Amino acid sequence: MNASQIKEHMSIVCSEDKELGKVDHLDGGNTIKIAKDDKGQHHWIPVSWVAKVDDKVHLDRSGDEVMKQWMTSPPVGVTS
Repeated sequence: MNASQIKEHMSIVCSEDKELGKVDHLDGGNTIKIAKDDKGQHHWIPVSWVAKVDDKVHLDRSGDEVMKQWMTSPPVGVTS
């Protein structure tokens, strides 16, 4: 998987193929910032969770796992 394939506004889907959000942008090359949800909250996930990229960003874990583990503030060293 090449992180340069990840583009703004692409859908992000979990391993069950359910959409979790859309890409806002890559932060620092190692983290994906997810566009604000309906509550106005951004989330961040590591690029290492990406299994593949086609017209969507496919993650290697379930939606429940993602939502338990995603970050609600930028990782240390990332200014977003």
